[in-house]
Amino acid sequence: MMDYDGSSDDNCYSDCQVADDDYGYDFDDDNDGYSDSLDECHDPEAETDFPFPGKAPLSKISSLTPFCIWQVITKESLLAAQREDLQRVMDLLSLKEYHARTLLIHFRWDVDKVFAVLVEKGKDKLYMEAGVTMEEHDGRSAPHRSYEVMCDICMEEISANKTTMMDCGHCFCNNCWTLHFTVKINEGQSRRIRCMAHKCNAICDEGKINMLVKASDPALAKKFDRFLLESYIEDNRRVKWCPSAPHCGNAIRVEDDEYCEVECACGLQFCFSCSSQPHSPCSCLMWNLWAKKCKDESETVNWITVNTKFCPKCQKPVEKNGGCNLVRCVCGQPFCWLCGGATGLQHTWNSIAGHTCGRFKEDAVQKTDRAIKDLARYVHYHNRHKAHTDSFKAEVNLKEKIQEKITNLEATDSEFRDFSWLSNGLERLFRSRRILSYSYPFAYYMFGEELFQNEMTTKEREIKQNLFENQQQQLEANVERLSMILEEPFDEYAKDKVMETRMKTITQSALTDKLCQQLYECIDNDLLNNIQRASHIIAPYRSNVERASELSGKDSLP
Repeated sequence: MMDYDGSSDDNCYSDCQVADDDYGYDFDDDNDGYSDSLDECHDPEAETDFPFPGKAPLSKISSLTPFCIWQVITKESLLAAQREDLQRVMDLLSLKEYHARTLLIHFRWDVDKVFAVLVEKGKDKLYMEAGVTMEEHDGRSAPHRSYEVMCDICMEEISANKTTMMDCGHCFCNNCWTLHFTVKINEGQSRRIRCMAHKCNAICDEGKINMLVKASDPALAKKFDRFLLESYIEDNRRVKWCPSAPHCGNAIRVEDDEYCEVECACGLQFCFSCSSQPHSPCSCLMWNLWAKKCKDESETVNWITVNTKFCPKCQKPVEKNGGCNLVRCVCGQPFCWLCGGATGLQHTWNSIAGHTCGRFKEDAVQKTDRAIKDLARYVHYHNRHKAHTDSFKAEVNLKEKIQEKITNLEATDSEFRDFSWLSNGLERLFRSRRILSYSYPFAYYMFGEELFQNEMTTKEREIKQNLFENQQQQLEANVERLSMILEEPFDEYAKDKVMETRMKTITQSALTDKLCQQLYECIDNDLLNNIQRASHIIAPYRSNVERASELSGKDSLP
């Protein structure tokens, strides 16, 4: 996490208060879980709640780019990135390229994992586990050999020069091999095509696969080569496609932490772990549940439960539109609104003939009360999440307005040259507003009973909720202050007041940054510290989402 080095006193935000209502890969048994898909590299229908600022920076505004621990893999550098890892394994184990690729695909392109298994189990078990066969055979029978051999697949006598033998020693006719390879490639299993022999787990030589397939279908051979190349992204836990739509063609590689938020060279920011929009302080599970909850009809069902009763005959929901407790469904069945029991039609203002509500139905009352409570709780967090999302969208327009103000200021006073304080202030506002927005879905699940029902007592939940909401409230107040400062007409101010606005922006930006950091520290140390966190790892706080640097490479796609 970034250290705060601002000059603000901690007490300067202790009295900030905001009123509560201020803001009206699938696995396949036949293929070891590996499948090829050029269409699944990104989700073209993915929506982003936050329209991040444009890719081009403000002219006249500069900001330092911090050291980046992520790299962009472009179409041109993909082959170089793959060969870098291949070469490490080839050098250590003295392997051919296709053997090294087989090992790396099996271990998800984790070179360290390959080395660890080598040390722990030895070379023979390493190769056996990955399906690498090191036996040397004459892969293609010599052309001058004219004798015939029996192909155990098609059961025909085939000339020996029309057969191919794999490293495992199994030999079949070229037609059967070609058909086998064609089917596997078309089924999306090209990255680990096994030998056709019964119970043989050896992975076929990709060079021989390419040679046989190319002879019958050159286009399919190119597809096979591309699948092998893109395995570096599809099978690699440290590399993800950029989820931009339309797809920019880039991928992001991280060095260590998979739970982080990155920015592609195309300008799109996303969560590396789940490839959705940046959503911290929500964990990926929390955000996926929240997004689903907002899209499906779960809250509609809650509204129906609260505001309707089900007909005892046809079970359709009925909404009461009058004062009388005798209601009648469209199917014709009259029933009592108080207890839901079927009745006759005769009634007075005081009673329904032949019917009494009799016994107290505790389960029905509890169900209704719980639905009312859950609906009100969801609406509270949803409205505040949406309010800050809407504020973010409105504040994106500040970028153009500030550029206009800078132009006006330069026209009247040439002494002002450095406007990085505006760039930094805007960036801090955008990031803090986004964090604030996602803090509400986090609170919904953190202090609800859906995920952590058995992790905290009622008293512990209350204490933690108060602690979190205090931090959230301070951040909320200071984000609003920063927004107000940046909206000031500083281009109309005198020089002294412009300098005063500059200092206010710098100070408020630093304070907001510190409050964001403290919110994350509260979550890490006080809320999730003693809770099982395997499913709730949160991307660490960074003052900025650094744009990934491009990986350089001389090799390019064929």
